[in-house]
Amino acid sequence: MSTLPLGMIIEGLVAILLLITIGYCWMLNRRLQRLRADEEVLRATISELMTATEIAERAILGLKTTAADADKNLGSRLKQAETMSSALVSQIGEGEKIFTRITQIAEAARAASPGQAMGGRGEAYPVRTPGEQTQYGAPAPGYPDPYQAPMAPAAEPERPRSSRTSDIRSAAAEATARLEQFRKRNGAAA
Repeated sequence: MSTLPLGMIIEGLVAILLLITIGYCWMLNRRLQRLRADEEVLRATISELMTATEIAERAILGLKTTAADADKNLGSRLKQAETMSSALVSQIGEGEKIFTRITQIAEAARAASPGQAMGGRGEAYPVRTPGEQTQYGAPAPGYPDPYQAPMAPAAEPERPRSSRTSDIRSAAAEATARLEQFRKRNGAAA
């Protein structure tokens, strides 16, 4: 009799262990089902992420192309601006020379007016020293040196006011004509 209760105890113990194993397998099965469901969600997320990455790569390539085009356009515009700037600087320099000449003509016309005396030696134009000439720069090629003006007669006969005005107008017209010639030469050179 002693074998019967011991066999029963062992079989009961095996049955309890089987029930525990069945419960553990059922719990493990539920976890695996959740993991598989999460795997499907994860696959969908990875697929969306790959699509977004491809779109971002295409956008980056487009941005690189746009940046390269903008760089080329900006470079050409900078070159044009530098060219125009140097042209403006040279034109301003020529304009200042012409303005200086017109100023000297106007000063000579004022000096020749009856109410004012001539320069110290009876000159219509003041003769400047070479040191003063370097202050304004050398004369433009093809134009006479404005600092070496011819001597005027000691006493100029009084002219009517309208002839002085016409002299100033003719000097301004001459300066305008020279400016137009300069522009045409620069236009042909470019």
